[in-house]
Amino acid sequence: MIKNKKMEKFDLIVLGSGPGGYVTAIRASQLGLKTAIIEKESLGGVCLNWGCIPTKALLKSAQVFDYLKNAKDYGITVNDLNKDFNSVVNRSRKVAENMSKGVVFLMKKNKIQVFKGFGKLGEKNTVLVTNDSKQETVLFSKKIIISTGSRSRELPDLKQDGKNIIGYREAMTLKTQPKDITIVGSGAIGIEFAFFYNSMGTNVTVIEYQDRIVPVEDKEISKELEKILKKKGIKIITSSEVKEAKINESGVELNIKSSSGEISNISSEIVLSAVGIKTNIENIGLEKIGIKIEADKILVDEFYKTNIEGYYAIGDVVKGQSLAHVASAEGILCVEKISGLEVSPLDYDNVPGCTYCSPEIASVGLTEEKALEKGYDIKVGKFPFSASGKAQASGKSDGFVKVIFDSKYGEWLGCHMIGDGVTDMIAEAVLGRKLETTGHEVLKAIHPHPTMSEAVMEAVAAAYGEVIHL
Repeated sequence: MIKNKKMEKFDLIVLGSGPGGYVTAIRASQLGLKTAIIEKESLGGVCLNWGCIPTKALLKSAQVFDYLKNAKDYGITVNDLNKDFNSVVNRSRKVAENMSKGVVFLMKKNKIQVFKGFGKLGEKNTVLVTNDSKQETVLFSKKIIISTGSRSRELPDLKQDGKNIIGYREAMTLKTQPKDITIVGSGAIGIEFAFFYNSMGTNVTVIEYQDRIVPVEDKEISKELEKILKKKGIKIITSSEVKEAKINESGVELNIKSSSGEISNISSEIVLSAVGIKTNIENIGLEKIGIKIEADKILVDEFYKTNIEGYYAIGDVVKGQSLAHVASAEGILCVEKISGLEVSPLDYDNVPGCTYCSPEIASVGLTEEKALEKGYDIKVGKFPFSASGKAQASGKSDGFVKVIFDSKYGEWLGCHMIGDGVTDMIAEAVLGRKLETTGHEVLKAIHPHPTMSEAVMEAVAAAYGEVIHL
C-alpha cells in the first residue's frame, strides 16, 4: 500500500496540534528541524478550540454580567439589565476562531508543513494521513511525537447523547440557555461551567463523588469555595454518585446514591458530565508499532521516549497532569532532547493548577495534608483578601492566600489561593519554588501596594509570626 504512494520526508512528525503539538513543532523548527504536523480537526486542538480559551471567554461574559448585577455597590446605576445567551456563546466561538487563525500564522511563520486529516502510525517510521476526501498521504521521519490529546470521559451509567446528557463541547455551544443543569464532577471543568451557568441565571446542581468539591485542592480551599458557591445559589451534593440516568420529556432524571446508601432523584433539563478525560489513543496504530500502553496512557521515559526507537509521546496521552501548559513544557523538553541539548526532566511537583470560576483558584506544590503525610514539620500562613486594601477597593474580598513552609530549611512547600485574579499571581510561587526560595527571602522581597499580590508576602509573614495587617 505504501509502496505505491509518494512519500514525503521530514526530520520530525508531530501527530496532533494541541498546546503540546503545535508548541513542539515550533520549537523543533527553531532548532532547525524540518517539521510536519498532522491535525484531524482545527489547529490548536481542544484547548484552543473547545477548552481553555473559549471557556475563558464564556467566563468573562459571566463576570461582566455579575459586575453589572452588582453595579449599585460601585455607585453606578444600570437600567434594563439583560443578557443575550446566543451572543455570549458566539463571542466565545469568535475568540476561539481568532486564536486558531493565530496558530495557522505561526505554522507559516515557522515553515511547518501542516497536513489536515487523520494520522495513523505505519510501518518503518511512516505516518499515513487520510483527509476528509479519503485522499492518503504518506509521511516519513525517524522521529515521531504523538500528541493526540484527550476527550470527555463517559461514565457507564451516564452515556452522553450530545443533547440531554452532554460533555464540555456541547456545554459551550448550547442553542438555548437551560432553565436548570446538573453537573456531575467538580473538578476545574465542572466548577467553571457551574459558575458560568449560575451567573447566567440557570439553576445549577453539582454532584461530586468525593467528600468535597475540587478534591485535588487544599481542604481549606474546597471549604471556602463551597461556601461561596452555595451563597451564589448553587446546590452542591458531595459523597454521591450517579447510578442511573433516565431521559424524559422534561429532560433527565438522575438516580443518585450517597456514600451512606441513601437514594435520591434529581431532575434537570440538561446534565453535563465533567468526570475527567479519556485519551485519544485508539486507532492510531500504537498496537501495530508495539508501543506500550498502561491504564489508558502511553508509557514513556523521563524525556518522553516510548519503548520503540524513534517514537515519543507528550501531553494528555502520557502520565502527569492533563494540562495545556504541561503538554507544552513536555513537548519543548522532548524536542530539545531529540536535538541533543542539555535538558533536565520536568518537575511535576512544581506544576501550577488553575480553576477560572469566580473567585478563581490557583495552587502549586503540597497541600497542608500532603505535607504532613510526608512527615514535614511545617509553618502555615494565611492572609484573607478581606484585609487587602486592593481587594476591598475592587469589591472582591472573598478568599485568601495560604502558604506552607518547611520549618527546618524554610523550603516553600506549597501555595494555595482563592480570590479574584489569583491565577495571575501563582507564577510567583512557581518561580520561587523553582529557585528554591525560602520564606524569609519572599518576606524580604518588596511587593507593590496596593495589589492583590502583596497578600502572598502577608501570608508568608503570617507563617513566620511577622504579619502586619492582621
